[in-house]
Formats: sequence, C-alpha cells, structure tokens
Amino acid sequence: MNRIALSGNVREQVGTKDAAQLRRGKRVPCVLYGGQGVVHFSVDEAALRKVVFTPDVNGVELDIDGNKTLAMVHQKQFHPLSDRVIHVDFMEMKEDREARVQLAVRLTGQPVGVRKGGKLSQTMRKIQVKGLPAAIPAHLDVDVSELDVNQTIHVGDLKLTGLTTLGRQEDVVASVKMPKKVEEAAAATPAAGAPAAATPAADAKPAAKK
Repeated sequence: MNRIALSGNVREQVGTKDAAQLRRGKRVPCVLYGGQGVVHFSVDEAALRKVVFTPDVNGVELDIDGNKTLAMVHQKQFHPLSDRVIHVDFMEMKEDREARVQLAVRLTGQPVGVRKGGKLSQTMRKIQVKGLPAAIPAHLDVDVSELDVNQTIHVGDLKLTGLTTLGRQEDVVASVKMPKKVEEAAAATPAAGAPAAATPAADAKPAAKK
C-alpha cells in the first residue's frame, strides 16, 4: 500500500470546547486505537485532506510528538453542511499482524463480450480483504479482458497474492450481458434458411359458396 507521512500533536485537553477551538484553528481532532492505549491528538486540516479524500487505501505513518506509528483511517466524520473533516479515528497497524480493509475495485481490459455487442456491468465497487500491511495494495485491479457474453466474475474467482477475500464468495464483481433490445431483436429475426411465415395475399378472395 501507499504510505503517507502525517504529523500530529497530543491533545492536552479532551472535550467539546477543546475540539471546537482546534477546528477554528484549522486543526482536526483525531483518535488512535489499537495500541497499548488510546491516543487523542490533532493534525493539520489541509494535510489530513490528502489522506481522507482518496478512494485508495493508504498506510499512514503517524508522527505524534516524535512517536511514530503505522496506522490506517478507520472512521471519518464530515461537517453536515460542508466537506470539512471534523474528526478521524485511526487504527494502529503492525507489520506482522493481518489487517482488514476495504479496497476499491478497478476493472482493466476490454472484455471479449463487449466486442460482440455485450455490456459490461460492475456490481461491486469495493471488496473487503485481509492480509499483512506489506501485501495490501492501494486498490484492486481486476482483469476482465477474457469475460465473454453471459460470463461473470465472482469474489471467489479473484486470485490475490497474500490476501484473503472476505464476505460471500458468490457475490458478483463484474459481468457481461447482451442488452435486452439486442436479444429481443435477435429473437425476432428468423434463422438463416428458415422459410418466412406465410401471409395471406392482399387481394385474395374468399372461396365461392356452392
């Protein structure tokens, strides 16, 4: 995974008043969990935006008053009337301990089925996985170039080095299907060599009664 350095300062006081004062000074109150104890600290708002506003998973090398810790964003809160970050929870990571993360899915390649007129559909935008920090990428690239019409890629089909996919293995990640209008048009077209349906002549007269 990508790693981003972020510096912070331990909060001397914890509470609503202190948090509001920090925000007025363009700093964001944060909490670090997962270590020997909970650490309350603050970081510069502009620097934090580079970490928060990205779909990729990044390891954050926190430097809190000289104490360095590898962590990742666990939860984030935004102001209800703006996109300002008002609070972030970080979770400490260990190089020798597996972590659970949600990775963004990016499809690569042009499916065979699309070249035949099919339509590519991406059902899952994120997939939860677990693995050691060194094995966790910023996102997942899923090759769909071999996907034909009416074929599907499931979570269980993914082969990820050093990672284990979590959740239901039968969930669909991507598929190629023929648009309904094309299918209906194909069904209405007679097969080659098949005789056309007989239609009565426009000027045909009914048989005379005897």
